[in-house]
Amino acid sequence: MVMHVHAEAHGDERGALLAFLDEQRGGIRRTLLGLTDEQAATKPSASELSLSGLLKHVAETEQGWLSRARQVAPDTQRSEEDWGDSFRLVGDETVESMLAYWDKVTRQTEDFIRSVPSLNDTFPLPDQPWFPDDEAVSMRWLMLRLIAEMARHAGHADVIRESLDGKTAFELVAQAQGGGDWG
Repeated sequence: MVMHVHAEAHGDERGALLAFLDEQRGGIRRTLLGLTDEQAATKPSASELSLSGLLKHVAETEQGWLSRARQVAPDTQRSEEDWGDSFRLVGDETVESMLAYWDKVTRQTEDFIRSVPSLNDTFPLPDQPWFPDDEAVSMRWLMLRLIAEMARHAGHADVIRESLDGKTAFELVAQAQGGGDWG
């Protein structure tokens, strides 16, 4: 669902990037409205994706990129053996606890981006086979990477939610605001 992102104050590139990132995060959050943890864990297609799994994945992904930019270890380090756990809730994890964790990460992202001296400042990409050797990327690149990541998964989330109960983003927003269906 397209949401209007207000124009930034003149010259506030950080604010614009953060607003577009938050718009895409909202697309994922909306798909969870009114669902139980069990419904959110449902995989209605041939894919292994569920809404709660996408939620966990985007929270871990954002935190991981933020850690790379800060040049510290991420909260969660994944290996080939536990990669699948980044797409499903395990143990005592719930949608509520994942949303709370992601809220904490989003505040950290905003605080960090607002505090860096320049969006031109860089950090090295990790030493992983899918990244070029010895390449550094800017904070602006980080923000664009996060926007793309969230947008990609917000699209997945829309399809999953509509497959679960036929609800579209318009209907979910209307219900959340106490209105009726848009249909």
